[in-house]
Amino acid sequence: MEPAGIPPPSCAPDREAEEPPGSPALPAERPRDGEPARKAREEAAAERSSGRGPAERGGGRRGPEEREARAVRAVRAVRRPRVTVDSSKAKTSLEALKISLRQLRWREFPFGRRLPCDIYWHGVSFHDNYIFSGQVNKFPGMTEMVRKVTLSRAVRTMQDLFPVEYNFYPRSWILPEEFPLFVDEVRMMKESDPSWKPTFIVKPDGGCQGDGIYLIKDPNDVRLAGSLQSRPAVVQEYICKPLLVDKLKFDIRLYVLLKSLEPLEIYIAKDGLSRFCTEPYQEPTLKNLHQVFMHLTNYSLNIHSGNFIHSDNANTGSKRTFSSILCRLSSRGADVKKVWSDIISLVIKTIIALTPELKVYYQSDIPAGKPGPTCFQILGFDILLMKNLKPMLLEVNANPSMRIEHEQELSPGVFENVPSPVDEEVKVAVIRDTLRLVDPQKKKRKDFQSQSSEHVSETKEDLLDAGPGGGLDYDTSRNTEAGLPSLCLKQVFPKYAKQFNYLRLVDRVAALFIRFLGVKGTTKLGPTGFRTFIRNCKLSNSSFSMASVDILYIDITRRWNSVGIDHRESGGVID
Repeated sequence: MEPAGIPPPSCAPDREAEEPPGSPALPAERPRDGEPARKAREEAAAERSSGRGPAERGGGRRGPEEREARAVRAVRAVRRPRVTVDSSKAKTSLEALKISLRQLRWREFPFGRRLPCDIYWHGVSFHDNYIFSGQVNKFPGMTEMVRKVTLSRAVRTMQDLFPVEYNFYPRSWILPEEFPLFVDEVRMMKESDPSWKPTFIVKPDGGCQGDGIYLIKDPNDVRLAGSLQSRPAVVQEYICKPLLVDKLKFDIRLYVLLKSLEPLEIYIAKDGLSRFCTEPYQEPTLKNLHQVFMHLTNYSLNIHSGNFIHSDNANTGSKRTFSSILCRLSSRGADVKKVWSDIISLVIKTIIALTPELKVYYQSDIPAGKPGPTCFQILGFDILLMKNLKPMLLEVNANPSMRIEHEQELSPGVFENVPSPVDEEVKVAVIRDTLRLVDPQKKKRKDFQSQSSEHVSETKEDLLDAGPGGGLDYDTSRNTEAGLPSLCLKQVFPKYAKQFNYLRLVDRVAALFIRFLGVKGTTKLGPTGFRTFIRNCKLSNSSFSMASVDILYIDITRRWNSVGIDHRESGGVID
């Protein structure tokens, strides 16, 4: 099912879709107030405090002085305190965040603040700090939910319910618990189709930057001994026929903003990054299975290749913009509108698969009725285009790297950070426009400006004469927005909700689960809550007694405990 009405990313200069989301020039620093304006503000403040108008106080003052006083009052009416951002935990996204805050003219607190901030920007985890108000750029439980094992479980649950809709995720098995099943299913598929010669890719759970990934031809080549017992893994059918550009395999890093969980609100960046392998691609054989620069697209791996090309041009090099790839495909006659439509469907369906458990985590950390922040999060979707242009989901990253520079070796063992224009073009726009979308003072400013617009327009010339008259904590949002490009983030949900709401079956189950939790702020349904759930849903009858319910609860608990999912948060930042 394709979302209707998705405009194709054109290679022609379309201002909204194609304007490079770079760094607009900042307005010049405003001059300090002049003496007349300062006196006028003091007089206006005295008038307000005494309840007298300018005519009463000044013996019927008229003309320019009265207009100046009115102008001062008007400018105070439209100014609001600047948004405050705590960036003390920003880590690798710090430089891109700083650029974004300068463009927005918001106030940054790089070492934290004793008073609450409007927004807290964390580099890794929701639990980087204790926060009781404002907004934080991480959801509780997101790091756990997008680990390879838990992501595979969530998507496979949806594949069981909606196999056609969720065919964008490769066939997967969880190791070591499903190793016997993996061996048996591969054997049966080979027997039914002797020409099938698969390759599999093994990915350690919680791994990042290509760590521990390897390819195999036979299930018996899985490295079961040692680390696999303590560090589970996912084994997937390897996609042997990817789309190639310049004879190289590549993947796409797309940035997705989960702005809200309830109600669900999703945005997708109009541009992303294409990350290339550094050796010409060949289909896997026993001889080339171990050539990581040919098969693995991870930037953190390929940067160590002698063939890696750093480029300031978005159309060349080992890291390019996704829009440059789409332009190239469009020039060859490919239907890039359908490619985008399929990618949007993939993103929405994946998040729908993740939201049920995310809601359980959310109510555990921020129970209803208790003080706590609201959350939003930028996710990194890694997508591979097959030769037929079908997008396939590789993984989702809770902490995509937002670095806008790379290390360059000047001499053996001596490195320096060098700006990466391609990274800056994409990542700064994503962070800046995410902040614009979650701006906590946006609605207040709109309401205030609509009330004051008529009065401000009448005194426009006087405003310019009077000067800004504010401190560091104030700014005029209208001027800030006027200097910025259009948003690089496009809303896709609830915009296309009607086409996907039927998939939210497990979401409704999660709502029931949360409703029947005996203790708010927990993630475990106790035996009493389970009984209440069965009774209220009218699932018990003469053949399914409450004794059977208790036995079922014990069996479910035992099975869940045997899974042994590691809920500890990993600290990886993934590029």
